[in-house]
Amino acid sequence: MQSLLLVCTANICRSPMAEAVFKAQAAALGLGRVASAGARASSRPQGMDARALAALSRRKYPVDKKWRSRRVEVDDYLRFDHILAMDQDNLQALRRQCPPEHQHKLRLLMDLVPDRLGQEVPDPYFGSAVGFENVLDLIELAVRSWSTARSGAR
Repeated sequence: MQSLLLVCTANICRSPMAEAVFKAQAAALGLGRVASAGARASSRPQGMDARALAALSRRKYPVDKKWRSRRVEVDDYLRFDHILAMDQDNLQALRRQCPPEHQHKLRLLMDLVPDRLGQEVPDPYFGSAVGFENVLDLIELAVRSWSTARSGAR
């Protein structure tokens, strides 16, 4: 079973949404562990953004009510087989912190989708609820592409 860490900036919108969607499909995707973290998450754990929770709820994705944000830790590079960032800024932050022997684990989430290589999942935080629905659409697209992309991953 593979393990997956999903990373955004503060770990309150995109990455916890991705965590919920991947967890819902974990067994079918061959994932034993799915988690999320923020490249610049607050040292004080926070709950998920209410708009993210609402978008997940509308699509019937379960979310642990005790879920709290956390910052990426150095041990994460050892514990996870795949570490997927939501955007280039967070991918660069991960690359600066990641030991050289684990750099191969780092990619963008949308790199899972063949025709979306290099594309980002936009941060919906400063926008409307529609932005959260769009983010969820992109995450679901990446989840559907996981099995194919994983077979090509190193």
